[in-house]
Amino acid sequence: MTNQNLGSFHQGWLTGCRQVPSPNCHPRAQGQSVDLVVIHNISLPPGEFGGDSVERLFTNSLDPNAHPYFGDIAQLEVSAHFFIRRDGEVVQFVSIDNCAWHAGVSEWRSRNRCNDFSIGIELEGTDTDIYSEAQYDVLEQLLVICRNALPAIHENAIVGHSDIAPGRKTDPGPAFDWRELERRLAVAGLPGI
Repeated sequence: MTNQNLGSFHQGWLTGCRQVPSPNCHPRAQGQSVDLVVIHNISLPPGEFGGDSVERLFTNSLDPNAHPYFGDIAQLEVSAHFFIRRDGEVVQFVSIDNCAWHAGVSEWRSRNRCNDFSIGIELEGTDTDIYSEAQYDVLEQLLVICRNALPAIHENAIVGHSDIAPGRKTDPGPAFDWRELERRLAVAGLPGI
């Protein structure tokens, strides 16, 4: 496991993690509070782990000819605030002060455009591949830091992409252990249960 010593936020950027700024973001509306965390999964190519393809996608530098799948997605302008690799390494792409483009068409508690009021966390994985212990360790640490920095995030306002875009998205999928996350955070009522 990567030895991650995550710190605190400085101007929206988390100390102790690698920072790879993405252009795929915009400023939050003045006075907009962040009160939701959305958990996703991603692997590029699908089902393959490691490499820099996710970073290239989030920075608009993915070579459409590097893999047959990439031709369909290289033009997308997407991002997330954080990406947690299988070994537990955390990469931050967007300041928490800005909206990352991770949710797409989405709704949570009768509010649309979840990008406007959420933090997006991508786990390197698929709906069906068990996530690593290192990922749960770092996700727990990252969520505690985010909840301390953003007090509007209530303990059960941690959802999957499938919860805000049902029928369109399935991640983080059945392989994600919501009970394990509840146990680690000492909360109840996360949506995956």
